[in-house]
Amino acid sequence: MGEIKIRIQPTNRPAIIKFEANKFLSRHKNYEFKNVDEASISPLAKQLFYLPFTKTVYISGNFIAVERYDIVKWPEVQEEVAEQIEKYLNSGAPVIEDPNVQDKKIPVTVYAESTPNPAAMKFVCNKKLVLAPYEFKNIDDARTSPLATGLFHFPFVKEVFVDENYVSILKYEVADWNEIGMELREYLRTYIEEGGEIVTKEAISSSAKPKDNIEGQTAANLNTDNMDDTSLQIIDILEEYVKPAVASDGGNIMFESYDESSKTVKVVLQGACSGCPSSTMTLKNGIETMLKSMLSGKVNEVVAING
Repeated sequence: MGEIKIRIQPTNRPAIIKFEANKFLSRHKNYEFKNVDEASISPLAKQLFYLPFTKTVYISGNFIAVERYDIVKWPEVQEEVAEQIEKYLNSGAPVIEDPNVQDKKIPVTVYAESTPNPAAMKFVCNKKLVLAPYEFKNIDDARTSPLATGLFHFPFVKEVFVDENYVSILKYEVADWNEIGMELREYLRTYIEEGGEIVTKEAISSSAKPKDNIEGQTAANLNTDNMDDTSLQIIDILEEYVKPAVASDGGNIMFESYDESSKTVKVVLQGACSGCPSSTMTLKNGIETMLKSMLSGKVNEVVAING
């Protein structure tokens, strides 16, 4: 119990609110139910329709969105709804019982993208794989990821990084991407298409808890309780301005620490950005310039650490 957590996310429509889970609720398709009869294949949606203000229920990926009637405002009821959904999910009861998608393969496409790091290749999928970043340096690290464990059985795979809808693979110098790229792409496509597990429940449960270690760390679960205002500002800047660019190159950046006395920021680079001298220096200089400009007088230096 308690391994699945729900986060309340407002939308641009006041009547609709999203309840995001730290696990996938529907991998195969999206669902929209406008009444309790339509919700016959979803015990959870059916339960939500017993709330008198529920107008429509949407289930997609890792979230449930509920549209309300005007008899209530969300601030009055959203915490209770979140608690109800969380309790239901942790009971182990099914979210969807759709006979049309059971035992079906998921249509998947995977394509390869080069990165600034010549030792790394980014393999992008047309579906979401994980809800938090995971980095695996070796096969022992990969015990919570059957996908990464399988990849480490290729002798030329050095490191694996998984985030959102892509897998970044770092290789040993013994192999050339022209020789191994197609083999890895086909392995990933087949594995995902057959519904193979990306990370285990143990990894998902771990990533839902506030933590100081990097694996599975996101802005949502980063422990910010004892952080000063400058550290929180730095995290916000990294999330909004830096992470999207880094992700496009197959990597990730995580805030590690801020020293107020020396005005030094430490960040950790993961995935394709890790171990690449040119990208490390480029990122360090770019982030340093940005933070100095946006946080005038508060930052002197950025230290980039390879994950």
